[in-house]
Amino acid sequence: MATIRFDKNINKWQAIIRRKGIKQQSKVFKIKSQAIQWARSVECEIDKGNTVDFSLSKKITLNQIIEKIQPIDSRERSRLKILMEYFNGSTVNLINPSRIALFVDLRLSQGLSSATVVKDINTLSKLLKVAQRDWNVYLPNDPFKHIGKLKQSPSRVRRLSKNEEFILINRSQSNLRNIIIFAIETGMRLGEILSLKWSDINNNLAVLEKTKNGDIRYVPMTKKANQILMKIQKNKNDDRVFYFWKTVSGFESSWQKFKKREGLVDLRFHDLRHEAISRMFEKGMSHMEVSAISGHKSLLVLRKYTHLNIEYLRDKLA
Repeated sequence: MATIRFDKNINKWQAIIRRKGIKQQSKVFKIKSQAIQWARSVECEIDKGNTVDFSLSKKITLNQIIEKIQPIDSRERSRLKILMEYFNGSTVNLINPSRIALFVDLRLSQGLSSATVVKDINTLSKLLKVAQRDWNVYLPNDPFKHIGKLKQSPSRVRRLSKNEEFILINRSQSNLRNIIIFAIETGMRLGEILSLKWSDINNNLAVLEKTKNGDIRYVPMTKKANQILMKIQKNKNDDRVFYFWKTVSGFESSWQKFKKREGLVDLRFHDLRHEAISRMFEKGMSHMEVSAISGHKSLLVLRKYTHLNIEYLRDKLA
């Protein structure tokens, strides 16, 4: 049983945990209830067999944890860089609700959407979980517990118009056109497409080992997708299918120039994945079938992609 006592010298409550064979743990709080809550959480970890040593959180910095992470795509790398710059070498124990709240306010003041800031916070939470799982770096309290939920804007509803699709396919140069059609046919993410290797494609299936959620995914090649693959000449020095762009940012540069030249407004490359998944539903595929291809674990998230074409619905009801 933990000892909770009031220290008159510092005018704070002190929680002390003593267990045989385990290093003594102690922490001070302004409020008695916080001391009790902390002691219970520590004792719970000890009962589970976890060795809890909060002193590590004062030695390990967030930057050290980030340096051990191998992000899958450029967006995650960008978020990690932003966190490194903001927390600037702070040790884990200094990442508290106040600093997180200030970080949220700063990002929102920069004109970023709530959805983007939520992704930043989720990345930070993931980092702290990695620290606990891999390095036994524990925090006495959950720094996210009192962070209010950000109100997110409505889900983006974006389908390709016939005119946009005509421009994409008929006015783009061959390499860009190939990757556009391939994206619409497969529903793969840009990072997955750019990292796809010829050795990953067998029996009309693309085997994706590095995915957003970490699970291996199998994407069937449609007739049009195979036709695109047949048009691409292999590179002896690079096994990637779409080797024309070395990085996601390199492709984005080409994509933005093309959009500006053709006057395409509010069109993101990721919208092609949205279009592909919506077309899968229009072909009569079930949620489970589509999720197996798209990689969505949550059917609630997948539902955001089911914006069926109004003309398709009109013809179906006719």
